[in-house]
Amino acid sequence: MPITVGAIRKRRADKRKRELNLKNKTAFKSAVTLMRKKPTPTNLKKVFSLVDRAAKKHTIHQNRASRLKSRLSKLLSTNKKK
Repeated sequence: MPITVGAIRKRRADKRKRELNLKNKTAFKSAVTLMRKKPTPTNLKKVFSLVDRAAKKHTIHQNRASRLKSRLSKLLSTNKKK
């Protein structure tokens, strides 16, 4: 158990941040899986927005966001070639 007042406050803040990070992470992960199953431009737009939001809030790293966006957009372009 935290002893100092600052540690108690930090624990409360960490709990709130953990809930928000988890919410952002599950939202973008489900969107990514949907995009991998059904690559459509509307799904791609939704994924881009959720991934950018997660990266902006430091839930995921910016490089991971870029990598995901690149790979998912490749799925869409290969889908058009078929």
